[in-house]
This record gives sequence, C-alpha cells and structure tokens, in this order.
Amino acid sequence: MAFGENRVQLIGRLGDDVAINHLASGGRVANMSIATDESFIDKQTGERVDRTEWHRCVTFQNGLVDMLEKHAKKGRLVYVAGKLQTRRWRKDGEDSDRFSTEVLLVPGGRVQFLDKPAGTNGNGAPPANGEATAAADAAPSDTDDGSGIPF
Repeated sequence: MAFGENRVQLIGRLGDDVAINHLASGGRVANMSIATDESFIDKQTGERVDRTEWHRCVTFQNGLVDMLEKHAKKGRLVYVAGKLQTRRWRKDGEDSDRFSTEVLLVPGGRVQFLDKPAGTNGNGAPPANGEATAAADAAPSDTDDGSGIPF
C-alpha cells in the first residue's frame, strides 16, 4: 500500500476574468490563471530579481463555477487550495504528446477572495452617491510589489 498526499495552496492575483466553457456532456468548467510573485537577490549581480509564476486552475463543480463566474475578475487577490493534476494530450498532426499541469479544485478544495471587489463598499454594492471606496483612497498596499503585472 502506497501513501501520498497531493495538495497545493496558492495566494496570487487573477490574470484575467474566469473563463467558463460548456462541455458536450452538458456540464461547465471554469478556468483561471493565477500569478504568484517572488523576489530574491541574485548572488552574481547583487541585484533584486522579481519573478512571476503563472498557475492554471480548473474546476467542474457547479456551485463553484457559479461563484467564480460572478466574482473571479482580473486582478482579484485569491487563495486557492486544491490538488495538482497533469493532463496529457496529442494535437492532430503531431507525433509527440503535450502536457499541462494545473490546480484541480475538487470537493474539499477551497477558493477564497482576499480583497474586496473594485468599486464596492464591502458588501458587494456600489458605493453610495458615487463615493470612492476606502481601498481606492488608501496608499499603495503591502501586496503591491511593483512587479509591473498589469492588474
């Protein structure tokens, strides 16, 4: 008997609005791209290096697809917990296989937004009387690392 654990947790920003596709079986699938950033000092040059890693996330769960369709917008800060899955396929006319590793959000997984949607007063409603939100008026946040990702 073998034992193992397949679990991944990410905190990052959505690179685009969620993409919802319809399957031939009648179900739906939601696809998201999440960007995570890291910084380090290059030992050769002594300069700070910023690196962005992109992660594909997918779910087939109807309730989660509905929620993501409403709330998963480009630039939102999101926490996801799921498992890694590698798919293999072959494109027509090619002799070699292609691979894609993605985070699969399955029952027991989790998606949590860590920020408020832009242009809301915190409860999902637009600000009253055209007032700006407190987040919009605040100084740049600690999560802004200046990496130049266009969110």
